[in-house]
This record gives sequence, C-alpha cells and structure tokens, in this order.
Amino acid sequence: WQRDVLGSEGDPDSVVTRQLEYWKQALDGLPDGLDLPTDRPRPAVATNRGATHRLTIDESLHAALGRLAGEQRATVFMVVHATLALLLARLGTSRDIAVGTPVAGRGERSLDNLIGMFVNTLVLRTEVDTADTFAELLARVREVDLGAFAHAEVPFERLVDVLAPERTQARTPLFQVMLAFQNIGDVALELPGLSVAQLPLDAGVAKFDLMVTILEGQAAGTDAGDLAVEISYATDLFDAPTVAAVGDRFVRLL
Repeated sequence: WQRDVLGSEGDPDSVVTRQLEYWKQALDGLPDGLDLPTDRPRPAVATNRGATHRLTIDESLHAALGRLAGEQRATVFMVVHATLALLLARLGTSRDIAVGTPVAGRGERSLDNLIGMFVNTLVLRTEVDTADTFAELLARVREVDLGAFAHAEVPFERLVDVLAPERTQARTPLFQVMLAFQNIGDVALELPGLSVAQLPLDAGVAKFDLMVTILEGQAAGTDAGDLAVEISYATDLFDAPTVAAVGDRFVRLL
C-alpha cells in the first residue's frame, strides 16, 4: 500500500522522488555529528544504557508559550523546537543544529482503523544565528518544520540509505538529539472488579544522546495546564548533574 501511494523512485513525478529531492537539498552538507560537551568521550560502540531526568513547566509559562506561538503564527511545538535548537547551539560548537522528531505516520484517512505502529522520524535542521532575535529564529524554525511535515512520508530508513551519512556504532545517523511532543491523553480501561492504571517505567535505555519529551494535558500526569518534561540521556556520555543543568537552562530559555 505504501509503495502504491509513494510510487517508484524511478518515476521523476512520483511522491517518493519529490520528497527525496526535498530531503537531499534540506540535509545537504549536514555535519555527521552534533558536538556537545560530555562528561566522557564517546565510546566506539554505544551501549544504549540511559536514564531520565524529569522536570515541570508550570501553567503560567505554558500559557506564555502559547501566547508567543499565536503572536508569531507558530505552534507551541515550534517554540519549544526553536528553544532547544538555541540551547544546543549555545552548549556546543556548531550552529548547524539537526533534531529528530517522531510523526504519527497516519496522514491518510484509510489508516484510521488499522492497528499498528506507523510512526516515522523526521530530521529538523536549523541554522542558529546568535545575532538574530528569538522571533527571527522562530520564523526560520517554523518554515523548517512546515517543510519537513509536508514531506513526511519517506521512511526514515530509506532516507538514511539515500543520503548515505557516515555510519558508526557510536551514534545514530543524521541526528543525535530527539524532540518528541506528546499531547494525547492516556487511554482509560475500565474492568469490573479490577483497577487499572498506567505506571511510569524507566527501562534504562537511551536510543539517542539526548531525547527531550514534552508531555501536555492528560499525558503530562501533572496539574492541569502544566507541561511535563522528560530528558532521557545516554549514560555513556552524561552524568545526572550535567543533564539536570541542561534541563534548568532549557526552562530558563523558555
């Protein structure tokens, strides 16, 4: 079904060909890795061991982010993305910031009633100029995000094959920091004579150097109006106090 929708890469007018051309231009010359200050050198082979730091964005700041997004014709996700890109640029040595983000992968109505995992991954690349105002950075991020979301059907693994970045067991290809925005509430399950609840599970696994997850609404599990922030990190690279400091700086920039 996906091949029927996307068409053939040999057809210059197919969806897959047009989208691959977009990504080739958008990610041309992307650095192989994002250099951040770490507590230890990167090992030759990542162990994928990890931990999670949690913090909260209170209701008043959340509301202010929403107002800013509305004033700038953006979304709260875009404001958070711009803030994270700015933070990464200030922490590291590069101004060319690539951040991955998951998308639902259910852009076609015919998928609504299908059970399964359709999530795809996009690469959001932003050039951060520290001389810009935040509004100028946000405008650039808005265009990057809209362009990426409009070309979200190419499977990430195929994109990696086509772009052929340097492959290594030390880090993930194309990006090493993930930003996820979760605003879907928990699904309730009621059974007679049985109480059912969702419990947090820290699996001790890190798929990326850093993964920043923003949980909104019921998904946050906090007071109404608050945002929950989870920063998962590779313990190969970072210690808990370092990530806590990164989290504090993130909230300060917001």
